[in-house]
Amino acid sequence: MRIVEAVEDFRDDMVKTLCDLIEIKAIAPEFGGDGEYKKAEYLMKHLEGFDSVERYDVEDDRVSDGVRPNIVAKVKGVLEKTIWIVAHLDVVPEGDERLWETPPFKGIVKNGRIYGRGSEDNGQSLVSSLYAAKAIVESGLTPKYSLGLVYVADEEAGSNYGIKHLLKQNIFDREDMFVVPDIGTPKGDMIEIAEKSILWLKFVVHGQQSHASMPSGLNANRRAMEFILDLDRKLHSKFNARNRLFVPPYSTFEPTKREKNVDNINTIPGLDVSYMDCRIIPDYDVEEVLDYIEDLRSFHQMRGNSKIEIEVVQKVSSPPTPETAHIIERLRHTIEELRGFRPKVYGIGGNTCASFFRKSGFTETAAWCTADGVAHQANEYCVIDNMVEDAKVFALLPFDPGY
Repeated sequence: MRIVEAVEDFRDDMVKTLCDLIEIKAIAPEFGGDGEYKKAEYLMKHLEGFDSVERYDVEDDRVSDGVRPNIVAKVKGVLEKTIWIVAHLDVVPEGDERLWETPPFKGIVKNGRIYGRGSEDNGQSLVSSLYAAKAIVESGLTPKYSLGLVYVADEEAGSNYGIKHLLKQNIFDREDMFVVPDIGTPKGDMIEIAEKSILWLKFVVHGQQSHASMPSGLNANRRAMEFILDLDRKLHSKFNARNRLFVPPYSTFEPTKREKNVDNINTIPGLDVSYMDCRIIPDYDVEEVLDYIEDLRSFHQMRGNSKIEIEVVQKVSSPPTPETAHIIERLRHTIEELRGFRPKVYGIGGNTCASFFRKSGFTETAAWCTADGVAHQANEYCVIDNMVEDAKVFALLPFDPGY
């Protein structure tokens, strides 16, 4: 197949491109970074020969270049109907660098892998989609459907400067299809069609600051622990339904971040700020969960005779993609043609750009790639063969069988 051969010819270029991308830090200002501008500028130089390339930058005075970039490029097919591959430019920070065996922001090629922060999440798919489109251009063949590339900012920090902005620009047609290569399995044998609702909560628990040797009875630290542990137990008990589409097959409610309170051991804190990450299966309405949390908040506030505040940091929910959707069948057929097996479907507890498309009414949306699942970890890596083989799938996707 000419398209597949064209992709394979790009193997070395793909490796170099991903190594280059890893070295360009693209971290959101929320995490102490300077945004994605330099990475977008690098990718723009690789989009020559495409039928259209546009930028939809969003102003953000927190970054030195003043904008958060979004790239939309297209290789036209016989039909205007487009299959969009949607990947994100930003990466998370490296975390504790002592846990890394290689420099986190240097692409290191070793044993068929490329190591570095953002190699799998989402550099692999930036590169695989880019060279899939390049292979179509190089081959001189015209696909049935147009192939579009969408490279967005801000995916790791809420998507306000990325896909949420693009969805307001009337770029996409209701008949278009979308693949978000931001979640996958080591064999590429599962296609994601649903995501749990996300609910991120901030709890501000008030007490009374005092000397630890003379406790007032309003220890904000203790009150917060009692409240959150009670909340943890009761949420899991109340919302305990199981849905086999998901892994894990139930809702999760995890206490996570806790802000610094006092500096010294012998002071009782008067304020405690904690967070919880909730991933809720679609069997439950998020508002129902919030109402239940509010009831528990009121009870603990009254019992402790001191204020407890709740802030919704993020709330995202979306309907699932029907298993009968055309993009699901098209992905299955293409993967089966190239790899010899027919993928199954599943749901995840994470959140990708796919949820925003589904929530906006774009029902032809799937999330798929081939990945070992090492995103956000120390020593993150991309398997080179996964990157190249995924590019072959993306390149064949807009063609009818026979290429």
